[in-house]
Amino acid sequence: MKKKTIRDIDVRGKRVLLRVDYNVQVEDGQVVDDVRLRESLPTIRALRDAGACIIICSHQGRPRGVDPNLRNAPIGRHLTQLLGVAVKNVEECIGPEVEAAAKALKPGELLMLENLRFHAEEEENDEEFSKALARLADIYVNDAFGTAHRAHASTVGVTQHLPAVAGLLLEREVDYLTRVTDNPDRPFGIVLGGSKVSDKIAILENLTRCADVICIGGAIANTFLKARGIDVADSLVENDGLAGARYIMALAEHRGGIEIVLPSDVVVAFGGAAAGQVRTVSVAQVPVNWRILDVGPGTVQAFADALAPMHTVVWNGPLGLFEREPFDRGSIAMARILSELHATTVVGGGETVAALNRAGVADRVSHVSTGGGASLAMLQGKSLPAVDALLDV
Repeated sequence: MKKKTIRDIDVRGKRVLLRVDYNVQVEDGQVVDDVRLRESLPTIRALRDAGACIIICSHQGRPRGVDPNLRNAPIGRHLTQLLGVAVKNVEECIGPEVEAAAKALKPGELLMLENLRFHAEEEENDEEFSKALARLADIYVNDAFGTAHRAHASTVGVTQHLPAVAGLLLEREVDYLTRVTDNPDRPFGIVLGGSKVSDKIAILENLTRCADVICIGGAIANTFLKARGIDVADSLVENDGLAGARYIMALAEHRGGIEIVLPSDVVVAFGGAAAGQVRTVSVAQVPVNWRILDVGPGTVQAFADALAPMHTVVWNGPLGLFEREPFDRGSIAMARILSELHATTVVGGGETVAALNRAGVADRVSHVSTGGGASLAMLQGKSLPAVDALLDV
């Protein structure tokens, strides 16, 4: 990473504004999934060990003004449990009272600000709001990879008023994704799923220059199958994406040596996911009025065979209607396959990561990305505004 990190600055006795991504589910005042909190702990501990006074800021949800259900206090309480150190909470994120609380911090102490998005100025990258955040600290550290693709006040605006460096999580995320997008250890395999073809076309256009195998599942596979002239009956197809699918297949053929693996068998349902009639069929035999909702076991095996020789594999997007059983089986099987590869494996996207967790193999892949939109942007070859805003090495 060609940006300065917390290793490059002296934070002893300094107030550090630490931007994290704690946009997590909270129910009845309890954090449901604390993965994002745990991922931020190395940076927090490193700053505490270095003698910093730490002011933590994050957004949560998409509130319109103040929403009592989206306050950061429950997250602060959970962080206290994880760290074994008290995290103080304030009910605002800017203003005189917050500034006083920040100035009162001693080295090693932590202060959690209120939800940044209670102020519309956060997402507007408002100059005055950025300055108000900057007044709280001496140094800014961004460890919120999940929001790095957004130019908001707390990710970009504040960097105009404070020395700005990366935290350890942001550094690790960018390094892993840069490695697989710029110079992967080959042969290089890609597994793509999900439903939005336009997002994945941009990834494929960027990565076909270095990919050797591309396995396509999920609803986007329906569009590719239809582009090849296969009747997918009542399945979800993005008709606006047909030209893009044909372009990618032609591009792979033109560049040579790129194998695109599409489903050979699929799990279908009559009348949608809740109808109860489910069977596995060849892609050439999808019955009229039936809908493809997952890849079949033959497809899973074909993906496994194609990926076995790879040295690097990236997976983004579920291979079926993951939120409904039994249409999660293809994604869970894919998770287990990745966990057994002798390769660098990088996984991104909320449902894709959920498949790893459901299969119990999240700790057996090389890197699990915490940022859906940010990892998608990097795979598409786009720069991240929040990373660009940090100090260069």
